[in-house]
Amino acid sequence: MRFSRIHLNAAALACFALLCSAAHGDEDTAFEANRLWLNAGFYSAHFDTDKGLRNANPGLGFEYRLNDNWSATAGRFTNSDSAHSRYVGAYYQPWTVSGIKLGVVAGVFNGYPKAFNGDWFPAVLPVATLEQGHWGLNVALVPPLKDRLYGAVSFQLKLRFKD
Repeated sequence: MRFSRIHLNAAALACFALLCSAAHGDEDTAFEANRLWLNAGFYSAHFDTDKGLRNANPGLGFEYRLNDNWSATAGRFTNSDSAHSRYVGAYYQPWTVSGIKLGVVAGVFNGYPKAFNGDWFPAVLPVATLEQGHWGLNVALVPPLKDRLYGAVSFQLKLRFKD
């Protein structure tokens, strides 16, 4: 357990440093409520439909948009193996096509019994984001990792606190 907390703290510190570095130089980096999103877990459309995986992955997370390209994220959800997972990471989305932001989300996850004994592991996933008013949607591609993690297209509905 102590080993996991050390890794989580190091990863969170690294993500915070990276995000601060990315936001440095912005004229207005003070906290603004309209940059904060509430995320309601995930829905995962798994590629392996015959493995009895849980598609509905309810949870609670937060996302804070630092600037046009960077966001910080953290949360907890019930994963596809029906275990509890936590995550902390950063979105980097430098491209926009027809109002959809494109890029990657990088971070650390835990709680998958078949992956690293449920311990923390890093991941980098391609992601697309649509945000309109108070509502948003993140769509990520989760590649399969042998019999430890199952591939899926993951959908995350989000709600902005203030417009």
